[in-house]
Amino acid sequence: MIDPSKIVSSGLARSVTNATVNSPASQAVQTRTNAFLLELGQAYSRLSALPATVGSTGTANALAPTISTAQPPISSSQPPANLPDRSLQTLVTAAARQEGVPPALLAAVVEAESGFQPGAVSSAGAKGLTQLMDGTASRLGVTNPFDPWQNLVGGARFLHQLIERYSNNYSLALAAYNAGPGAVDAAHGQIPPYPETQTYVPRVLALYQKYLTTFPS
Repeated sequence: MIDPSKIVSSGLARSVTNATVNSPASQAVQTRTNAFLLELGQAYSRLSALPATVGSTGTANALAPTISTAQPPISSSQPPANLPDRSLQTLVTAAARQEGVPPALLAAVVEAESGFQPGAVSSAGAKGLTQLMDGTASRLGVTNPFDPWQNLVGGARFLHQLIERYSNNYSLALAAYNAGPGAVDAAHGQIPPYPETQTYVPRVLALYQKYLTTFPS
């Protein structure tokens, strides 16, 4: 965009103001032109002084295109208000109960996936406590995978969907969490023959038993 304030001081403006004008009518036109350029430059200066981005007013976001997701977006950092604190243990329990999965099972998945590190990123690009891929996170309503509450709710939501899909068979649900539902379906209802998945499922189930007292349902 051209800066009108610079036009006033440009060679073009100087050529207008310095030109020899003989008639009174021409002088009047020149005066009005110079005044207009000056006002335009001042208006541009005032506009340039405004903040470059719109903050909490939401105006900028209102103009942004809406991204459709299969699930409504999860409120960032807004766990239930009645929680005594926001420690990870409390958040895991609250997210699991909200989405209808055993808290101990969600805790086991979190330990196996990220070791309870909210900023964890895998070599494949999975992010956060429950290691959600970007596409999966978007479908689950997660807009910030590094937000602990969003990530836990998204992971619990996905886990709940898988438990329902495989008729409360935790082994198959966990296998699908690790390898994908397609891999479990292709294995005809068995744990897929991938070394990682074959190790992952019994590990998470053992952690689940470990956390039953720490994360009661």
